[in-house]
Amino acid sequence: MFEFEPHDPRTLLLFELAQRAESGYLLGDLAEAARPATKGDDPAVAREFLDRLAATTRDPDWAYEEPESLDEILAVLPDTPVAEVPGAAELADRLLGAWLGRCAGCNLGKPVEDGDHWTAQHLRAYLELADAYPLRDYFPVLDPMPAGYELREFWTYTTRGRITESARDDDIDYTILGLHLLEEYGFGFTTADVATEWLDRLPYTQTYTAERATYRNLVIGLGPDTAARVDNPYREWIGAQIRADIYGYVRPGDPRAAAELAYRDAVLSHTANGVYGEMWSAALVAAAFTAPTARAAVEISLTCVPPRSRLAEALTFVLERHAAGDSWEEARAGIGERYGHYSWVHTVNNAALVAAGVLWGDGDFSATVGLTVQGGWDTDSNGATAGSVAGILAGAGKVPAHWTEPLHDTARSAIRGFDGSRISDLAERTGRLVTRR
Repeated sequence: MFEFEPHDPRTLLLFELAQRAESGYLLGDLAEAARPATKGDDPAVAREFLDRLAATTRDPDWAYEEPESLDEILAVLPDTPVAEVPGAAELADRLLGAWLGRCAGCNLGKPVEDGDHWTAQHLRAYLELADAYPLRDYFPVLDPMPAGYELREFWTYTTRGRITESARDDDIDYTILGLHLLEEYGFGFTTADVATEWLDRLPYTQTYTAERATYRNLVIGLGPDTAARVDNPYREWIGAQIRADIYGYVRPGDPRAAAELAYRDAVLSHTANGVYGEMWSAALVAAAFTAPTARAAVEISLTCVPPRSRLAEALTFVLERHAAGDSWEEARAGIGERYGHYSWVHTVNNAALVAAGVLWGDGDFSATVGLTVQGGWDTDSNGATAGSVAGILAGAGKVPAHWTEPLHDTARSAIRGFDGSRISDLAERTGRLVTRR
């Protein structure tokens, strides 16, 4: 399924062509000339085209403005409100809700994580056959499986009635690694520190798309300031966004501070909207601790996204459809029409889908993760982020037991030293970081 190889120039060329076109570069006849090389027999030909693409320039009339340095980003952002940190008991409940929600949401989406196969329409058809639409519990398994439907290989331990712990997944690995990073280096950690911990604690084979391309670049000697930009056509995909939540956990009520922490993490592997996605997600999580409603949290999070970026446009579209009274199904169709041309693991379309799940879920945990995952695309990543937000809004005490009990307070992880962690311990350690800031 994951044919996003970082070593074959033909694959890199295929996705670099899309990346350049989506981000306003003038390709002219180069795109048509290069496309046969993506399926050709000679990788060297694809390599030549990649080098030519690197020399292309952006259309001066492009409709968007997407700054890259932190100073440039902060210069275009409006003010973001800061709220008082919740009291100790409430904070602890919300942090545990965040970790439990992230684990539950990730496990919910994991057996259907294939956006080409499990489209929103295909998911609905299957769930209706299983009498499970709308989705409000872990994914059901039909026996026999109807023709035309295929669950991911993880289904034997991530579907309803088969879960005994939170399965290992990169969406949980990065949250755990971020916790370790903050414990080890404090809030002054650098992008170079992130790179060091990746190489020390994160197995290469458990990285994907932009993270794997970046890991490759670090291993061959590129520095953390350039690793995101060399042969990495996935640099605006969802990989950074899935790493964001821990930075929101440790900055409750202060979305801008959470976004700035996330920036330092994101730029190791991503650029532009890939970075904005992590900043936005961290801000959304931080806002959820103190915002009066789910919609207020989404509105506040938007203040941490450059206003003339593609990501801001997509999030604004979702907020407008929510305010106009669209049904969730209408909103999902609109998101697909406007942003479905992106890869199913791109930041822009998936962030819009998470925002929709949070808005239409409106603080109800089951509705939030269910709507988000049944929307398709990167289901485990989106379910995890929506689960964090919904778990914070509800607090652990109000997350329904059918989500949390099957996890048995245990998270599997590929991060060295953290496999089999107690979810409650991760939450407690996170809480200790909040008091240290």
